[in-house]
Amino acid sequence: MLVGTVSIDKSELLSAMLKKEGIAHSVLNAKQHEKEAQIVAQAGIPGAVTISTNLAGRGTDIKLGGNPEFMAAAKLRQEGWDEELIAVADSFFETEDEKILDIRRRFQEICGGFKKQIEPEAEKAKAAGGLYIIGTERHESRRIDNQLRGRSGRQGDPGASTFFLSFEDDLLRLFSGERMVGIIDALKLPEDQPIDARILSNTIERAQKRLEGMNFARRRNVLMYDDVMNQQRELIYSERREVLDGADLRDKIMGMLEQTVSEEVEAAFTPDEDGNLSLDQLEKHFAEALGSEKIAEDTDKDKFKEELLAKCRAAYENKETLFGNEVFREVERVVLLRNVDEKWMDHIDAMSDLTESINLKAYGQKNPIVEYKMIGSDMFEQMVDAIRSDTVHTLLRIYPKEPVQRKAVAKITGASHGGSDAPVKKQPVRAKGKVGRNDPCPCGSGKKYKKCCGANLNDEKTQ
Repeated sequence: MLVGTVSIDKSELLSAMLKKEGIAHSVLNAKQHEKEAQIVAQAGIPGAVTISTNLAGRGTDIKLGGNPEFMAAAKLRQEGWDEELIAVADSFFETEDEKILDIRRRFQEICGGFKKQIEPEAEKAKAAGGLYIIGTERHESRRIDNQLRGRSGRQGDPGASTFFLSFEDDLLRLFSGERMVGIIDALKLPEDQPIDARILSNTIERAQKRLEGMNFARRRNVLMYDDVMNQQRELIYSERREVLDGADLRDKIMGMLEQTVSEEVEAAFTPDEDGNLSLDQLEKHFAEALGSEKIAEDTDKDKFKEELLAKCRAAYENKETLFGNEVFREVERVVLLRNVDEKWMDHIDAMSDLTESINLKAYGQKNPIVEYKMIGSDMFEQMVDAIRSDTVHTLLRIYPKEPVQRKAVAKITGASHGGSDAPVKKQPVRAKGKVGRNDPCPCGSGKKYKKCCGANLNDEKTQ
């Protein structure tokens, strides 16, 4: 007998019940990795009782009377043959390797002996009806039920299968259980009378179909969510590859500069609720970069934009002169790469949070997939805008104080790389010059500067 259960907990519960009744049996679940093949191979011996979960023992054939091939392989191990040779002992590919030919001959010799040995046991098992499959409940998928049934009746051997269910099983309790219980109560059947009716089988199959449909829809949604992230990932990675390959970014940066100035001027000239403009705030935003608190006397939007853009271009060209053309090209790459990495990591976290909460949109009669694509697209555009704006303002404010070098934004943890397992003693971080927003805080807390001592400082002065 092979008893199929849906979980490890239920297999162990059933094992405890059989022990109480004094029934010898073997338990096959995820806790028996080493013994799985051995237990399954001998599950066809007359009198053997095996309790198994749906995933246990895959790939090992259950033969009535025992599995001579498995027994022969075990015998070869006892004789001291190499494990790699044992793996090809039952193969048939052409070879001239004497070692492989020797172990094939030995394997066939041992296997033939075991076949004669188990033949009476096999006939005894066939006379008893073969391998009997007992299912303690139906699985969520009909495919798994059919795989369990298929363990018996292999290659013309006799066999049978029976599933025992309860109205308290999850499958029946969640799908159509109350209706069936009502029918049974109306018939006034005894509590211990088994019910074997076609209507019950049809109800179970319908419940399985509904659950399979729900699981399919869930997997399809996950695939659609991942497709949105994959498109965004390809765009970001193509940008990073261009930077890492050492491309000349001057034209790209100048385009970002023009777009940033244009958007910020448009925002500044858009009246608030009281009808006021935010020109003073815009001028303060560019004051450090341009070295002037007043950008333009004229408040005409187009003229203001032209004058601000001209000053930004002049400041940018001045930075090229200060650093030198070749060095400043590397500065552009370092700044852009750092901003891309920082914003992309934050965006991944935000999209993960969105995935977990987007299904709530269904309560508002909205399609979660459509909403995810729309919100995800808006979040990606905001991230791109933030990359462009931060890159431009950083390059306008930067000065040649120390060597420019690329730094890893993601910190390597002990779990992600090899080396000694000995703990690394943390040293206090001491400030050297100006502290970056994402550098370790000089106080030694281990946090980023922007989230520790620099939390209350003006972003523009700590960047």
